[in-house]
Amino acid sequence: MKNATIPSRFQDTADARRRFGDQLDRLAPFLLRVDPVADAVVEAFASMPSGQGFGLLEAALARGVDHVAKDAPAELRALFAAVDHVPLWVDWEAVNRGGTAFLRTGVLGGVLLAMQALILGYASPGGNKPLVFSGRLREQAGRRLGETSRFVYAVSQANGMRRSGEGFAITVKVRIMHAQVRRLIRASGRWQTSLWGEPINQHDMVATALLFSVAVLDGFDKLGYHIPPDQKEDLIHLWRYVAYVIGVEPELIPGSCAGARRLAEMIFVTQGAPDNDSRMLVDALVTHSIRSARSDGERRRAERIMAIFCCVSRAVLGEELAEQLGVPRQTSLLAVPLLRAVAAASSRAHALPSLQDFALGLGGRYWERAIAVGLGGRPADFAPPERFAGDRP
Repeated sequence: MKNATIPSRFQDTADARRRFGDQLDRLAPFLLRVDPVADAVVEAFASMPSGQGFGLLEAALARGVDHVAKDAPAELRALFAAVDHVPLWVDWEAVNRGGTAFLRTGVLGGVLLAMQALILGYASPGGNKPLVFSGRLREQAGRRLGETSRFVYAVSQANGMRRSGEGFAITVKVRIMHAQVRRLIRASGRWQTSLWGEPINQHDMVATALLFSVAVLDGFDKLGYHIPPDQKEDLIHLWRYVAYVIGVEPELIPGSCAGARRLAEMIFVTQGAPDNDSRMLVDALVTHSIRSARSDGERRRAERIMAIFCCVSRAVLGEELAEQLGVPRQTSLLAVPLLRAVAAASSRAHALPSLQDFALGLGGRYWERAIAVGLGGRPADFAPPERFAGDRP
């Protein structure tokens, strides 16, 4: 019988119990655990003038917490005591190799980020609720994709997760953003912990890291892009460290590709079927470029690209889940076979040492262009919101 304190979103079915046994009992409580260190920081920032706390955070990231104003709150110093510590298991060469392997995939990695990783995140009827609470889902879909791409690109760059790296800085900012969103959600009085667990809880935080690592790796496999096993482990290692910096408890972070896949499967089979919010988020994502088109030509081009992307999404998600999520059916029947042929040829080419640097440069240029388009010329500072979209000042 299910523990009454466990949120009802956790589907402890007979099949899940048969496959994972008492691991389910150890996973479920993480739906009620959050990030006290980051939560304390945003509470301290709330007592300061607007923007001052975030300014201190940026200064500490740039120069070190010991070089910020002497009146920096103790909570901020505690945060940096945590993130400045590099665990013994971190292998910087593996971290860099993992990021390089991903960036080398270029446009294929970008398609899977949007049409598999993000959509799988939306599929969780409990995990998607903080995003729903933030408001303006349709208007902000493109912006969210741009910011997510910026984050993934930064952490994947060589030395991006070093202390002075941009990926590290963005990861810490996202951690504080999550804490502020939790604070705003709790203040709204509309959150139902008994249904969904705590907002942006440990369970959902590690799930996000798994979407950007093991789920994307599964997508590459399904599309025929071969990544050697050692490089798969490197990508898992990169996201293991990202998860650590973003505030996931070490106990919950898998240390291998096999462990990551098992945890991802455990989360998927216990999360329940997609809901209307899932379908609304998916629709906003797949139609945002069409809705933002400024001419008939732009709209036709966006429609063609969306048709291809939706075909790819159905191929990697599977028809049953794609139907539940409302991913549009398309008539571009050759899109996936052609993409698989290109993916297979690309992976063979990328295995040649003489072409690896060229592929990495090409992939980097793709990501820079995709991010620029997604952000629409507006910088992504990852500042924590002072209120949700649509809320009155």
